[in-house]
Parts: sequence; structure tokens; C-alpha cells
Amino acid sequence: MKQPTLYLFVGHPGSGKTTAAELICSITNATHIWADRERQKMFGRPTHSLTESGELYRRLNEKTRALLSAGKDVVFDTNFNYRVDRQRLRKIADTCGAKTVVVQMTTPEALARQRALAPTHADRNGMHHHMAPETFERIVHHRQPLVNETTPVLLDGRNLTEESVKKALGLH
Repeated sequence: MKQPTLYLFVGHPGSGKTTAAELICSITNATHIWADRERQKMFGRPTHSLTESGELYRRLNEKTRALLSAGKDVVFDTNFNYRVDRQRLRKIADTCGAKTVVVQMTTPEALARQRALAPTHADRNGMHHHMAPETFERIVHHRQPLVNETTPVLLDGRNLTEESVKKALGLH
């Protein structure tokens, strides 16, 4: 059995994480764990409270553990902008004998902001509310850089194609 892979994302809202996740799943046959969709299923009209987020991520982390333990590749589609969250998932992968690939979206901030604040972004992600500019700024300014952690796979959300993703992942 091949070693399973866990794919994690770092990047601004609107940077193309979900598009990249869908392409990686298509290429690798990985299971797509999309936190936005799962939050919507679990809570109907999410509040994004700390309690709600804690319950969501506990459940998704366990689902990730189960899939990796079964030898499945997992694309965990959410923003792992905090070092502690990346470390937590890396530890889960390690205990399952899986490798971790961090995908860093390099989409320019101005384009990501434009996408994230557009009504169509909320519609695409199945949310009932639009992202406020203050929320975008808070997320962007609280991001913790990948320092001495790993060498990320870099993807530019302006040109996400199957070929560009394969090339970045070294799968062609």
C-alpha cells in the first residue's frame, strides 16, 4: 500500500484554495474535506463562533485521521493560516504514516480580496452570508508564515489548471 498524503492549504480567502483542492482530488483521487461545506451541513446557518468551529474541526480532524489510517489521500480544504493548526494536522498525518503537503496559494492579495468579497464567492461556497471587508483583513493579517516548517507547493490561483497543479506537485 502506498503512503497516504494529506494536503493542507495556506492562502487568502478568494485565492483559489477550493479550485486547487478540486483539481488535486481529480488528479490524485483524494477525498475532499471541504470545511465550508461541512460547516453548512452541520449547522445550517453557521455563526462561525469559537464553539461551533471547535466542534467542526474536532469532527473533521477525526474524519481525516480515519481516512489517512485507511490509506486514503485527503485534501483538507480550509485555511491553515495558523502554525498550531498546521502542526496539529501534521501530527495526525504522522501518526497515520502519511506525508503532509502544504499548498501555499500565491494569488495576489488584491485579486483574492476582489474574489472573496464578491457575492458569487459566497454563492460558490454555499454560505448564507457575504464576507465583510473587515473579516478578509483580519484573516489576512493574522496569517502565520511558513517559517522553518516545510517547503510548500506554490500555486498561483490566477491560472489553476490540471497541468499547472500536476507540475507544481511533481506528478507529470
